[in-house]
Amino acid sequence: MSEAIDLNKLYEAVLNGDAVGAKKITEEALAAGVDPQSLVVERMIPAMDEVGKRFECNEFYVPELLIAARAMKASLELLRPILAARGIEPAGRVVIGTVKGDLHDIGKGLVASMLEGGGFEVVDLGVDVPADQFVKKAVECRADLIAVSALLTTTMTAMKGVIDAVKQASLKCKIMVGGAPVTQQYADSIGADGYSSNASGAVALARKLLAA
Repeated sequence: MSEAIDLNKLYEAVLNGDAVGAKKITEEALAAGVDPQSLVVERMIPAMDEVGKRFECNEFYVPELLIAARAMKASLELLRPILAARGIEPAGRVVIGTVKGDLHDIGKGLVASMLEGGGFEVVDLGVDVPADQFVKKAVECRADLIAVSALLTTTMTAMKGVIDAVKQASLKCKIMVGGAPVTQQYADSIGADGYSSNASGAVALARKLLAA
């Protein structure tokens, strides 16, 4: 019965940022008995990976990333409860937030959306997040990864506070950092496990860190 549905349309809907279409095709596929995990792994994640590649090649820009992520979320909202009920694990669990004193949200939100699109379960703590809140939430949701963002040179120093708090709590999770003023050199100097300069690269980095 599932053959009657063109699942490639789900890939196209996510790639083109068609949230209504993505949700409709997902509903039809579920009604036809298509395996929900195959929708995520074979259609949705590849679509978001392609979005990331096009962003890297300057074929897509931030608006395209945002609407593709929105389409992905429209489908995921239908699939996530079913996957959770089956005990299917995500690619990894990520706690993300912007450091204490910094109220910038767009870049961090984009990274969170791209990570979700890459198959990760993401808990977004928002902005102005103190170090102990990162630790508390990472313990609560058994995070594999903490992603820390800063957009101001005056607040990026708070990233080290998060890293120190995680070490003090003896958490095993990896820490990745990013944001306009942050560099690979700075990330290395504060002991971060990884650094990405953009949302697309953050997904590849997260996969690499958790595979290590």
